Amino acid sequence: MSTPSVVLAGGGTAGHVSPMIAVARAVERLAPQALVAMIGTETGLETRLVPEAGYALETIEKVPMPRRPSRDLVRFPGRFRKAVDDAAAILTARDADVVIGVGGYVCTPVYLAARRLGVPVVIHEANARPGLANRLGSRLATFSGVAFEGTPLKGARWVGMPMSREISQLDRSAARERARRELALDPDQVTLVVTGGSSGAASVNRAVADSLDELLATGAQVLHLTGRDKIVRDESGVPVAREGYHQREYLDGMQQAYAAADLIVARSGAATVCEIAAVGLPAVFVPLPIGNGEQELNARELVDAGGALLVKDEHFTKDWIRRNVAPLLADPRLLRTMEGHAAERGITDADERMARAALDAAGRGEGER
Repeated sequence: MSTPSVVLAGGGTAGHVSPMIAVARAVERLAPQALVAMIGTETGLETRLVPEAGYALETIEKVPMPRRPSRDLVRFPGRFRKAVDDAAAILTARDADVVIGVGGYVCTPVYLAARRLGVPVVIHEANARPGLANRLGSRLATFSGVAFEGTPLKGARWVGMPMSREISQLDRSAARERARRELALDPDQVTLVVTGGSSGAASVNRAVADSLDELLATGAQVLHLTGRDKIVRDESGVPVAREGYHQREYLDGMQQAYAAADLIVARSGAATVCEIAAVGLPAVFVPLPIGNGEQELNARELVDAGGALLVKDEHFTKDWIRRNVAPLLADPRLLRTMEGHAAERGITDADERMARAALDAAGRGEGER
């Protein structure tokens, strides 16, 4: 196939959009002549992130299935049919040779439109517990890739999580000194990074602030990414300042934090878990205490492999940190052992694995429509 037309579908959250962009970039590396476009809805993060990444974004209506009897339930069949028709029109206009779906509301209509047109479908599921769209998509797909080995998706292959190459190709040892200097850290000091994600995690922030004496007593320094507008303050409202304790609201480019860290405390969103494994970084995961427990599932395989610890949000306290985190910071050999176990579970070329599967499917599908 001289000029494959590849259409990617997904959106809603960064957890869908970021892997989609990573796969698109891999398609362009493997097939520079490929035509690449994306389908999302008008309400998700894709409306900002996709154009910023330099890709064309087509949109269809977001049509969630109503969960209880309502006027929306009556309107659902017609709205859903229109979404499928709109997706089919986009695929036809793009002369799509393959669809790559990464999950989200947009994907179900796109998968059904692709089946109607005879366009091969390739899917990627980022979470340990598959979403509804990809459970359907896997029945139609020529290839299903998953980020976590134990994901219960029929016929799926463990390919890892597509991520930016700044992270997947990071050499932590080579980048460590520069990263620490750029973050105003001591380049020779054991470093703990704490992050609750871009929006922060108030409970994690409180527990770490309460535990500074124990953490700093190990000789380590702490880089605390608190989240926007969540700087830790003392009783008088002044930001907490201690020698060896560094606060920032956020950091553009987590690869710098990964390079600087010897140990990280983080939530266990799918992307975070896979990135931490890919760079071989020991971790303490504190799953988000809402939802259906998917964050704990995301972390489980890496924890079982010995690359991370897992603690429930309500148990992440000063006492738990004193008993579990402080000893890690004081034991470089244990950190190195965890580092090795984490790296064993890390996959650094998931983006290209998905891109190859899609290009193979496009080639097989040529001439069948």
